[in-house]
Amino acid sequence: MRKNNNFDFLRFLFAVFVVISHSYPLSGSDETQQWIYQITNGQIVLAQLGLAGFFIISGFFIFQSMQRSKSLFQYYKKRFLRLFPALLVLLLITMVIVPFIYTGSDSILNNTSYLSYFFNNISLYGFQGVIDGVFDTNSYKAINGSLWTIRYEFTLYITISFLFFCKTNQKLLVFLLTTMFLIFSVLYLFFLGRFSGSSILGMQGYHILHLGNYFIAGSLLASLKFEKYKSNAVLIVLFLILILALYYNFYNQIKHVVLSMFIIIIGYTPIRGIKDFGKLGDASYGIYIYSFFIQQLLMWFFKFNTLHLIIYSLLISTLCGYVSWYLIEKKSLLYK
Repeated sequence: MRKNNNFDFLRFLFAVFVVISHSYPLSGSDETQQWIYQITNGQIVLAQLGLAGFFIISGFFIFQSMQRSKSLFQYYKKRFLRLFPALLVLLLITMVIVPFIYTGSDSILNNTSYLSYFFNNISLYGFQGVIDGVFDTNSYKAINGSLWTIRYEFTLYITISFLFFCKTNQKLLVFLLTTMFLIFSVLYLFFLGRFSGSSILGMQGYHILHLGNYFIAGSLLASLKFEKYKSNAVLIVLFLILILALYYNFYNQIKHVVLSMFIIIIGYTPIRGIKDFGKLGDASYGIYIYSFFIQQLLMWFFKFNTLHLIIYSLLISTLCGYVSWYLIEKKSLLYK
């Protein structure tokens, strides 16, 4: 990913989008106050754009990782090492800090929500957002609301792994991914109301279709080797389509296709000063998983307004992101 492209910068930028977007509700404001929400007729908030970018890029490169893997064991080992070591450390740090900010009437060791927090979240599918007696006076009680997406990400890793057995058959791969994308698109555009309230392993139907289709779109573009079509002309056309879609309010109908293509093309269009961003390391995952908890702590102690929360949480989360990368994630990846 760090060879003459902008993907490291894009991942960092998308993590920053999520931090900024979360700062609004966590400081007691409304996400609709974001400038991007105002200029896009309420069609985009920064967190949505950040998650879309993460899942598109993830789908694109995870598919390639699956193709390069010599076995399913190797594929899952790489996926495990990328997600779980940093998550494990984050949860352990959380468990150490929480007793110092606990305000419940009973002993925290008798608090079942505290005792279950680590195990529920390290399992992914038992996602637990709240510990009773913690952040009770904050606008949101959730300890770390960012972690809910990781189970969707890991589920999509599993989904892509089923293509391992036909990974050398390019035409079949394209056919299967195209079929998956079309099914998800039809369900999302025409039958979402029937599925939005349903859940599978705690995952909501809306998010399965919404985030899943971004991931599948990224994988489909990887199978088509879409980077071969990069050019300034293609980039401009895609950008104009997105602008028109936002202006005429049909962004929701084309976002999984056009936004996915736009992000992959811009990722493969090297920009001086940005294409070498990855030399600093990849802090994006660390920023993403630490930022919400950091923001909640800042609100608990300092009751910041939105602007101050954005500034201080970005600084601290970025520092934590790079510490996580160099001390945990990078070292874990050596075992791939």
